[in-house]
Amino acid sequence: MIKVLSGNKAAAYGVMLSRPDVIAMYPITPQTALVEELAHMHAQGKLDSEIIEVEGENSALGSIMGACVAGGRVFTATSSWGLAFMNDGLMYCAGMRVPAVMVDVTRESPAMRGVGSSRQDITSIRDSGWIQIDAETCQEILDSIIMAYRLAEDPEIQLPVMVSYDGFYLSHLSERVDIPTQEEVDMFLQPLKSFNRTKLIPGEGLAFGMSYTGDIYSEFRYKGMVAYERTKSKFAEIEAEFEKQFGRSYGGMVSEYRTDDADYLLITAGSAAGTAKVVIDKFREKGIKAGLARIRMFRPFPRERLGAIMEGKKGIGVIDRSVCLGWNCGHLFMESRAVLPDLASRPKMIGFIDGLSHLDITLEHIERALNMTIEASEGKETSETTWLSWE
Repeated sequence: MIKVLSGNKAAAYGVMLSRPDVIAMYPITPQTALVEELAHMHAQGKLDSEIIEVEGENSALGSIMGACVAGGRVFTATSSWGLAFMNDGLMYCAGMRVPAVMVDVTRESPAMRGVGSSRQDITSIRDSGWIQIDAETCQEILDSIIMAYRLAEDPEIQLPVMVSYDGFYLSHLSERVDIPTQEEVDMFLQPLKSFNRTKLIPGEGLAFGMSYTGDIYSEFRYKGMVAYERTKSKFAEIEAEFEKQFGRSYGGMVSEYRTDDADYLLITAGSAAGTAKVVIDKFREKGIKAGLARIRMFRPFPRERLGAIMEGKKGIGVIDRSVCLGWNCGHLFMESRAVLPDLASRPKMIGFIDGLSHLDITLEHIERALNMTIEASEGKETSETTWLSWE
């Protein structure tokens, strides 16, 4: 079935088709339309889930954690201040290996009360232990949520997954979306029913939420880290199966565009990648071999995959929609820069910050970033970080 849907409505369809048992919801801009659509689906009888209308985001996460450890499939969604309010629960959920799924519609963080698009909220919780998947289009939002359940509940993973997408830009953008049938999604998620998932049953010998120290704590952390790294290969397997069944694929952890023979590479994430592709094509028409790598899975970071893409390039420019305080750069730049020592070659890399709090990442800005990347690779003195909207 083909419909024209906003990003938030596409997310709601992805949730509905995944058949969660419990949904905890609390509205916050620009996520509100998502939970409103879920409530509408529930009222129409299309969504057979227990809906909990909580008094705040911290309660929302606590509610789905309880339902999830009891064996249920769960969902919640938030943004910005709400994500910050969940902070203790985020670490608790990941540390206890609770396979919850949630959506974060990205927005400026509480600092300076910015009600505008930014990736600051999602990057601020990068070390919480959640797997983070970032979508570029409305179709990818829907598909990523379905894949998120396969990943989170896989017995070799058992970790929470967060699907994020750009607030206001993608959450309110309407695009053509191919909605799979319920039977197709049920078939894709069917393998999860055969897994004997660990769950908390009253009266049985399993503890949840206890305080651990020393060796046993280190063992839990180590095994969690190993599962986190295992996500990289498992996600590739899940997406390959998704492509076989639905005919759509997004490149796994990194989505590549004209990178194979590229001399110059741009790296970014989210909806800005669509604009960047237009710039890449424009430079190609001029005979300049440029390519784009979109970071689709921010956590765990695709170190090995990105390194292979970066190898042999002359210059790399990284466009961020967040500020990594303390490093005078953006988060993607910091992470990508850490991959450089893995390479046999050492391409010149510079970073750009743009698109904060509703500022557009325009064609002109991306063209400037790519031109500066080329100049830096040729030896021109260039700032390591450039704010495209201000400098």
